[in-house]
Amino acid sequence: MADRFAAIDIGSNTFRLLIAERSTQSGHTPWNTVCYTHRIIRLGEGLHHTGMLAETAMLRALKAFAEFSTLLQQHGVSTTRTFATATAAMREAANGADFRDRVKQETGIDIRIIDGEREARLSLSGAGAVLTPSTRNDMLLFDIGGGSTEFIRASHQLCHDAISRKLGVVRLVEAHLHSDPPSAADYQAMLTTIDTHLAEVESFWRDGKAPAYLVGTAGTVTTLAATELDLCPYDAGVINNHRMSRSAFEALRDRLMRMNHAERQTIRTIEPGRADLIIAGLAIIDAIFRRWHYDCMYVVDAGLLEGAWMEISGS
Repeated sequence: MADRFAAIDIGSNTFRLLIAERSTQSGHTPWNTVCYTHRIIRLGEGLHHTGMLAETAMLRALKAFAEFSTLLQQHGVSTTRTFATATAAMREAANGADFRDRVKQETGIDIRIIDGEREARLSLSGAGAVLTPSTRNDMLLFDIGGGSTEFIRASHQLCHDAISRKLGVVRLVEAHLHSDPPSAADYQAMLTTIDTHLAEVESFWRDGKAPAYLVGTAGTVTTLAATELDLCPYDAGVINNHRMSRSAFEALRDRLMRMNHAERQTIRTIEPGRADLIIAGLAIIDAIFRRWHYDCMYVVDAGLLEGAWMEISGS
């Protein structure tokens, strides 16, 4: 257990835990997974309206942290070998720092609230560890979260620039999804909001140039890939480097948009808690395809969580 480290990704929607050992196998990922688990918490629920983490959301989170703490103890990983990283919800909430202290007091987990740029760079580190060299040679990596989306232009694991926008699926759903099934007006409102953010991303790029390859990571993207493949049980090895064509994406988008919430939730690759958020995820990807004219995207399961693990383990 001496070579064991852990990372926790505390997102606005999903919490994820990875306990792993360093890998010495050539051509393998830097980690050998000992334990992986995740919980859909919706920590950022209502944050868009109140500016605060809701007590009900914090109670859900504390339950998950208690479970994670037990797993860390069972697998012999100390808090000094655990990198618990919090993103948009906790960094934006007025009571985010107070909640961080509460988690430390009640569960012993020491959370670090990171800024958007560091979040993007950790996502790049994790994704790059599993991407094929040809794809990561010149890519735009986007990481869709509950409260924000990060956009990273990179080549050969060198980050050229990274920007985080307050563009998350929880935020979009709360602001714009008012009908079930989603109405054309609701979906268009999402696309309009998203494109405003993408214009800001483009203006941030000094040369205004989109890289050759589009790569998506995080739960929204991997869920769509699993749904396209009808992949159940889920297998990260199958998802990593999966190529989703724009036409396949549009067919999946149209299929899901015709369904109501209950119908989407019956799809075996969409876990409980994602049936509404997947609509916002579709809109983000759709807007990216439209603005930068990609004909496909590559999907990667690894991202912020794995990047945080690599940092704490020194891999």
